[in-house]
Amino acid sequence: MSAARAGTGPRVLEVLASPKMLAILLLAAASGFPNQITESALQAWLKDVGASNTTIGIMSYVALPYLLKFLWAPFIDRYPLPLLGRRRGWIFVMQLALAAAIALLAFQNPAASLGAVSVCAAAIVFFSATQDISIDAYRTDVALPSERGLAAAAANLGYRIASYVALAVALIVADLFGWRPAFLILAAAMLLFCVATVLAPSSHNSYQPRSMRESVMEPLRELLSTPSALTLIAVVLLFKIGDAFANKLFTPFMMDVGFSKTEIGIIIKALFTASSVVGSVLGGVLMVRLGLLRSMLGFGILQALSNLLYCLLATAGKSYLIMCVAVVIEHVAAAMGSIALVALIMALCDLRYSAFQYALLSALALLPRYSLGYPAGWIADHTGWYGYYVASFALALPGLAMVWLNRRHIDTLDRVRA
Repeated sequence: MSAARAGTGPRVLEVLASPKMLAILLLAAASGFPNQITESALQAWLKDVGASNTTIGIMSYVALPYLLKFLWAPFIDRYPLPLLGRRRGWIFVMQLALAAAIALLAFQNPAASLGAVSVCAAAIVFFSATQDISIDAYRTDVALPSERGLAAAAANLGYRIASYVALAVALIVADLFGWRPAFLILAAAMLLFCVATVLAPSSHNSYQPRSMRESVMEPLRELLSTPSALTLIAVVLLFKIGDAFANKLFTPFMMDVGFSKTEIGIIIKALFTASSVVGSVLGGVLMVRLGLLRSMLGFGILQALSNLLYCLLATAGKSYLIMCVAVVIEHVAAAMGSIALVALIMALCDLRYSAFQYALLSALALLPRYSLGYPAGWIADHTGWYGYYVASFALALPGLAMVWLNRRHIDTLDRVRA
């Protein structure tokens, strides 16, 4: 641990500039790119055709495959594809499938049939979730213990930038030319990530479970083998719940406050992404100095308090100054919290079963994000946006309490695995 925390200046720059970290960053970008298509872009599309916040919230459940990806993650561990190695083969094939599904979505009409839109969106999420399984396993395989914080930072950096680019392109092109050209452009862009997958260094992880039973039972046994296992899993589940709720209806909130789709795409999402980039880098660097426990406590407190800034915007209405302050501070804090959580998940994984274990733990971490659609929409419709963001702050408190109650276990895990 002491070696990892010494000489942070050259160490951080050297590691972030390595081919390994560049591959982690680009593959994370491939992971983030389709996510906002079925999140904010879909919400804006539905808002355009007059859907209520409750309907938008219900439609968010097309993202359930992100939560259920652990069900087929053992299959990814057990059966590598006969190209590009154990992890990259699956990544490459899913990128081709994503490009096709996004193109198909372009030819749907939510005003005529929400069902067809839902099917296309669910397919995009399924392929994206499968891609995520392999990308997360790849990152866990190649990152050394001392590099977890920086690997998480590089992953968050790529994910956030690609998410912004995808959403900005969707919103701006949709504003100017309509939604069909927007989605077709995104489908073409998705194909470009195949190049990064082909050029990424091999993970050199050739371990293959002997059976599907081993792919399921052994990783579960290893994950649950310590007395602190269940409480640490509770930390994973609860740590980001307040932040997830706060951002669940971010785009409809900004539209209701008075910002146009172009303003959201060019100004707000640019601030969103720039702040997340700063938070990712800052979180990764501070983790080297602070370690896992102090990072989770400090970053968690910041991300909880920052949600309350949106209460000011909800009260003031359309205000560029308040919007900028709220978006910048909240997304810096949220990105820092994400870095700490990803590092914790990576530390809990066994490399033999990293696809299944990471998928299972990340699904638990994402459970609030993808299961709060209906209550989020209901609270927004019935209490207003001020009450919505007060609720997001309250939801963050149990996660902080769990980190504090598990402080010895988290500190021990950090010292033992680093």
